[in-house]
Amino acid sequence: MTSFGERLRSRIDSRGPLCVGIDPGTALLHAWGLDDSPAGLEKFARTAVEAAGDLAAAVKPQSAFFERFGSRGVAVLESVVADARAAGALVVMDAKRGDIGSTTAAYAQAYLHPDSPLAADAVTVSPYLGFGSLRPMTDMAFAHGAGLFVLARTSNPEAGEVQLATGPDGGTVAGSIMDRVSDLNRDAGPLGSIGVVLGATLHDLDYPVERLNGPILTPGIGAQGATFADAARLFATARRNVLPSVSRGVLAEGPDLARLRSAVTRLTAEAREHLSG
Repeated sequence: MTSFGERLRSRIDSRGPLCVGIDPGTALLHAWGLDDSPAGLEKFARTAVEAAGDLAAAVKPQSAFFERFGSRGVAVLESVVADARAAGALVVMDAKRGDIGSTTAAYAQAYLHPDSPLAADAVTVSPYLGFGSLRPMTDMAFAHGAGLFVLARTSNPEAGEVQLATGPDGGTVAGSIMDRVSDLNRDAGPLGSIGVVLGATLHDLDYPVERLNGPILTPGIGAQGATFADAARLFATARRNVLPSVSRGVLAEGPDLARLRSAVTRLTAEAREHLSG
């Protein structure tokens, strides 16, 4: 069994550092000439996977856009997981789950246990019920070679009121979360399996990100205004571990498959130029 960190290091090195988000919202389905329906969702999702699955290091389906169609949407999400993996891409399930006790354990079974049809290579999780509440997730990840991306400093502007709040020691909540991630990745190689989510739109980051020894999933590039150069500057001491996530910058080229694949190839080259080495 290889760890998620090992698999991600291999994919980034061989395919380049790009994660393609699959976010089939109503407006985007209509822009592709598709109905906002389970049938439209399936056509969209299959095309997106066909465009990126054999090119990008990872794909990141946002589960909410599938869940809104109920069981038929979740069935499409299951096919995204299976088809993307068959094409060689890692799957990061963007679910942002976080709870306590048996509920967290159930989320871990849903998204990280290999017997689940929704089992991904990694899942995004929220630590804001206390980092210790993630224990069932971390245990499941380590047991089955999966990974987590823990929300630390996100790209939405309102996040600072929680993430930059300070504790008795004067440190921020986000800094404490990253310290805990660093502890989980200690001595892992070539890359730890517990990552963080850090927005590329941040203007500064008062944390030595090289200490994380794990992957950095960074949204905010493209439609939100950040660039690959911004990510390279912000995470300079750990840039080889950065996995930039781009959704609209790719999906806006649909539904034409050739244009979608061209966008993935172009953005991968840009990401590699700024973040490799």
